[in-house]
Amino acid sequence: MPVLLDLTPLRDNAPYRRLYVGFTLSNVGSQLAVVAIGLQVYEITRSTAAVGIVGFCALVPLVVMGLYGGTLVDHFDRRKVGLIAQSVAFVSSILCALQAWLGNTHVWVLFALVALWNGAFAVSSPARTSIYPRILPRDLLPAANALSVFAMNASMTVGPLMAGFLVDWGGFKAAYTTDAVITTAALWGLARLQPLPPEPEEGAAPTRPGLRSVLDGFAFLATRPNVRMTFVADICAMLLAQPRVLFPAAGAVIFGGGAKTVGALSAAAATGGILAMFFSGRLGQVRRQGLAILVSIVGWGFAIAGFGAAMLAAGGVLSKGAALWLGLVAMAVAGASDSVSAVFRTTILQAATPDHLRGRLQGVFIVVVAGGPRLGEMAGGFLASGIGEALTAVVGGFACVVAIVVLGRLQPGFVRYDARHPVP
Repeated sequence: MPVLLDLTPLRDNAPYRRLYVGFTLSNVGSQLAVVAIGLQVYEITRSTAAVGIVGFCALVPLVVMGLYGGTLVDHFDRRKVGLIAQSVAFVSSILCALQAWLGNTHVWVLFALVALWNGAFAVSSPARTSIYPRILPRDLLPAANALSVFAMNASMTVGPLMAGFLVDWGGFKAAYTTDAVITTAALWGLARLQPLPPEPEEGAAPTRPGLRSVLDGFAFLATRPNVRMTFVADICAMLLAQPRVLFPAAGAVIFGGGAKTVGALSAAAATGGILAMFFSGRLGQVRRQGLAILVSIVGWGFAIAGFGAAMLAAGGVLSKGAALWLGLVAMAVAGASDSVSAVFRTTILQAATPDHLRGRLQGVFIVVVAGGPRLGEMAGGFLASGIGEALTAVVGGFACVVAIVVLGRLQPGFVRYDARHPVP
């Protein structure tokens, strides 16, 4: 029984291998560009608020196109939808490079390009995740999703490091040009696929993409408790125990170290995810995947509470340096827990959702993944202003644990979910 990351999908399936390599490289470029855009916006405006607007410019198209894009994936050839969306993302990367080479000083240009790229991503991501169940056997989906989470965590580590190096070395021109070049890899992976038209729903009249189609996806969620719980559980974790908003205060005041500490805390979470996926070989043998999600999110909640405890101990029970190391370990455990949860949430969504609805449900997934953390940051920011950052993490972490335990008691079918017989 394998213990390390299961490479079977990469070894045995050439179409998956091309998609995986292409999107892994593209994700590195995307993370590189995210950091570069934030730096360029700040250089132009000298305003942290302006950098915050970048997140809003990303969120709106993610929500709108995530929902509508999912209907496109369910009604048209998934290869073609993914290829068109990725081409739009490629054009946005080229335009980012072009504005840098032309010496742009207008921040609205960057806001517009952020919106364009995120709108394209909100369509290409559901297309990609809806393709995997069509080209891989069901028993390889956990391994494929572990590989995807591993690649995402790696890109969140490598991309920002590359951005820092490239911006220092060759300016924004070098960073954006590198992004544009490596984004072509995703186009290559999609272009080599065979056509993948959606499988029609038996006995149902064909529908058209639009609001009615979006509502059909939500109607499916309303009556399918196991699939719905994958979203509800993730929202609990992101809304009640989102630590990212606490990092700046942790670096500036609590642990010390400023921006380096903020970067280290973010990197610790990504490193924890990488390590968890490196030793993920046995995830494919887990049958009680719903229970595994709940246990993973409980681990996330305790880890965030541990991060809060480290902040409480800093400068008192522990030195700031020792407390920081405790906080880094807690964030690594949180990252590992989140990665395991992501593998099984994606696997249930892919395996238990009928093919004709996969695009719409993956679109909702994008909205939850994008919107949940931002709502959690907003809630955490307000709470921290009243009780402080450390207590916010402790209270939020334990609230997450309690909420997940209650959800498990209310949804025993999700706890008993069996991967061999996926029931939505």
